[in-house]
Amino acid sequence: EMASLEMTGSASHGHSSLPGDTPRMRAIRDRLNRFIETEVRPATIEYEKHVSDPPPGKTRWDVPPIMEKLKSKARSEGLWNLFLPHEYEEGAKLTNAEYAHLAEVMGRTRLAAEACNCAAPDTGNMEVLAKFGTEEQKRKWLTPLLDGEIRSCFLMTEPAVASSDARNIETAIKRDGDDYVISGRKWWTTGAMDPRCKVGLLMGKTDKSKPQHLQQSMIIVPMDSPGITIVRPLTVFGYDDAPGGHPEVLLENVRVPAANIVLGEGRGFEIAQARLGPGRIHHCMRAIGTAEEAQGLMIERALSRVAFGRSLAKQGSVAHNVANNRIAIDQARLLVLHTADMIDRYGCGSRETSNLIAMIKVAVPHVVHTVLDRAIQVFGGAGVSGDFPLAYAYGMSRALRIVDGPDEVHLRTIAREEMRPVVLKLAGKRPEPRTKAKL
Repeated sequence: EMASLEMTGSASHGHSSLPGDTPRMRAIRDRLNRFIETEVRPATIEYEKHVSDPPPGKTRWDVPPIMEKLKSKARSEGLWNLFLPHEYEEGAKLTNAEYAHLAEVMGRTRLAAEACNCAAPDTGNMEVLAKFGTEEQKRKWLTPLLDGEIRSCFLMTEPAVASSDARNIETAIKRDGDDYVISGRKWWTTGAMDPRCKVGLLMGKTDKSKPQHLQQSMIIVPMDSPGITIVRPLTVFGYDDAPGGHPEVLLENVRVPAANIVLGEGRGFEIAQARLGPGRIHHCMRAIGTAEEAQGLMIERALSRVAFGRSLAKQGSVAHNVANNRIAIDQARLLVLHTADMIDRYGCGSRETSNLIAMIKVAVPHVVHTVLDRAIQVFGGAGVSGDFPLAYAYGMSRALRIVDGPDEVHLRTIAREEMRPVVLKLAGKRPEPRTKAKL
């Protein structure tokens, strides 16, 4: 009983002056909506059946064949690699603000982003390779990723340290002649269970003697390298997210060519920030799409169920929650679109955009989580079951408050920036002008 309602938010009706709401984007969004309704939603049942009850000789970690059919269809419809910003030759030439609208549409179903080759962590990894990769790195890894022939993972978080402070990362990347030797333990390595996952971008330390922000480096790791062990698949509130998963990964003296270092030693933080900025736009807008889906399901359920002599939709608390959902979703959308527009104008490294990116990363998961919670309440027992997508989405939305940095890290950034002018004033200093340079 997946809702097939068109987006009910105010941003979906007619033309507007919203950032990214261009004729080009609207044309793609129309095609994307049709693709999702006619191809993706019908395929979801087959996909989920394959994962939950694999055919003979297969496991839940084998990719359902229907996904490759969806990818082929999306590519033929011109719905492929939409995420790469306009400055990259390999992408669809959209701005971040334009793509944000499309990410929201894709967020309404679990399979749409992957079908369009716009799913994390591939999107962030492809942006890193497109922006910082050598020609050989692009040829070997970026091209097959852009073609959808392989998938990738991002190895950063570690179980032994508080990885919210990336300076704590302990995985060692040691130079040995023409190679680097990598040793460490990572977890929450999204996508690494997928048999198509052929490469990972890994964050580790190359030189502990350097200043803290120059110790970290990023390196390309072929996932079939000797010394890599998939320890176990992890679960998010009981969901293992097969066939991609989020496994714990052990690296024991994994040897890779020195040419696999990205941008050079000590550049890990720089690369990570470039990767995470647009990625948070993608996460947040897909999450808003999930909230819109939940709102539609909630309204359908409220209109079709009767309790105490009248429909749930006429119960005061339910109607109020529908209204509050609309207010919160539209507020969140506007903040994310504004942030995407600022990235297009000034880049990810300016003070304006970095603060906004932190804001959306806190605000959106809270909104989506609340909308899902209200929808589940209207569904009652069915809402926490596997019969509807709400329980799964609820778990993922809660995890989003930790993914790519927990709330507390972003709140710290926002508070520091908010207090900065007053601190400088009290110290008798004039606040420096905010940079407008695109980084």
